[in-house]
Amino acid sequence: MEPNLASLAEAIAAAIPERPAIVWRDRRLTYGDLNARTRRLAHHLRSCGLGLRRERAGLAAWESGQDHVALLLYNCPEYLEGMIGAFKARMAPINVNYRYSAAELIGLLSDARARALVYHASFAPTVAEIAASLPDLEFLLQVDDESGEALLPGAVAYEEALAAAPAERPSLSWSADDLYVLYTGGTTGRPKGVLWRQSDIFFAALGGRRPDGTEMESIDEVVDTARRGRLRFMPTGPLMHASHWIAFDALHHGHTVVLPDETRHLDAADVLGAVARHRVHVLVIIGDAFGRPLLAELRRGVHDVSSLRVLGSGGASLDVGLKEELLAALPEGAKILDTMGSSETGTQAARSSRRGATESRTFSPHPGACILSEDHSRRIAPDEAGVGWFAQAGRVPLGYLGDPGKSARTFPEVGGVRYAVPGDRARFDDDGRIEVLGRDSSTINSGGEKIYAEEVEEALKRHPSVYDAIVCGRPSERFGSEVAAVVRLHEGATASVEDLVEECRRHLARYKVPRAIVFRDEIRRSPAGKPDYPWARDQVSAQAGTPDANPGQLPGVDRGPRRR
Repeated sequence: MEPNLASLAEAIAAAIPERPAIVWRDRRLTYGDLNARTRRLAHHLRSCGLGLRRERAGLAAWESGQDHVALLLYNCPEYLEGMIGAFKARMAPINVNYRYSAAELIGLLSDARARALVYHASFAPTVAEIAASLPDLEFLLQVDDESGEALLPGAVAYEEALAAAPAERPSLSWSADDLYVLYTGGTTGRPKGVLWRQSDIFFAALGGRRPDGTEMESIDEVVDTARRGRLRFMPTGPLMHASHWIAFDALHHGHTVVLPDETRHLDAADVLGAVARHRVHVLVIIGDAFGRPLLAELRRGVHDVSSLRVLGSGGASLDVGLKEELLAALPEGAKILDTMGSSETGTQAARSSRRGATESRTFSPHPGACILSEDHSRRIAPDEAGVGWFAQAGRVPLGYLGDPGKSARTFPEVGGVRYAVPGDRARFDDDGRIEVLGRDSSTINSGGEKIYAEEVEEALKRHPSVYDAIVCGRPSERFGSEVAAVVRLHEGATASVEDLVEECRRHLARYKVPRAIVFRDEIRRSPAGKPDYPWARDQVSAQAGTPDANPGQLPGVDRGPRRR
């Protein structure tokens, strides 16, 4: 089976038209409603002259033959409608980070050559500011929100566009080669669009695999699976990032997607209130940045979360100690499921934890997940020692939009097989599971030893006073680079530098222990929970210290207890 995401949406909606597909605030869209609205959006886009320009055959891996529609939206049903409607118009939707400045938006939309933009009204002033710098951008669809911003000149109101368009299925021949594009800046240095065939991303991340990891074999199997879907999924992260993978996985299994009422930031009380009202079964968060506020709200005990069966986490690390505390606060029998992957690989591995059996750093690999050698010349065997590159074979992207050089480096061919190698370091443990050590870009090379930031962060977070931490390197005359940390303590908690150093010594080799620790009231992370390493380096670079200091001997650091 080589499916297309548009045809999958049509087939599932035909089978379960009355089942709720998306629930948000007082809105409830059935699969039939979602199907009709995405058809109408596709017709509107087609009426603008947008769609397919060239079929995939004959295009280079880094080229797109489709028009692109960008989505500048907070979490809402229109985000998912925008994606599916674009697929049905044979366009490629483009995810846009709503935190970007005007200059950053111009850079991304220019790189994507977006011809249409769907945006929340609250972004209208920014869209007006950047429009003149985007000659390719011709069509604007404005989604109403609570902002009260007037419709921009030349823009069309989203609901009016849908109301004026027919609800019939578009007369187009959808293809498995039609594109799904995901913009990422994590491994490329600046935002770049990862180009996936729709068929490949369906199996890699959007629900195309059975529980045993094998691929579904027919549209009928997908539809039969959807008929049995009865769960309610709640992604809490921004849909502009890979949190929409959770939503599509749910929709492709016939489940219901529930969105928290608050869409612009994480509000743990709002999230758990929605869990209670809608009887959510699967709640998906993004690592410690989401997990810690959620734990504090769970401990208040004011929300009925007895429906929860799974707490999922992906996109950022979830500390093992925090997992144990979350499991203690969740209903009996609930589990935590960590997933590992990237925009360039899809989901690669997972680990499951229950009370009394908490997994730490190792993952069970999904089909195609592997480790390549340092020089990319071969695959490392599971019984072979050593650190290599966490890679993915099989269903992998075509390349980066408009960038043949980065496409070749990130998606190399080894022994006749194409791989995705986004930059994570990994090694096998004795049981053949994969220990993911972290991004090479955040690895600290100190005196010839490679130190992985996430490993040190995990050790710091084991101290009961530590709420959050980011570890990075800073220059050292003696070692080239040395380990430094920015730490946030729990409210009212106390810890000294020596306390934290001693905690690290219990879990790490001496050379991995931080040589500088600074305390901050807040830790800066992205909306997706990822550490802001440039910010952390700025914090530690101003901290006095002696390059030759032994670990734990930190002249110039406030050595007294710190309290929040």
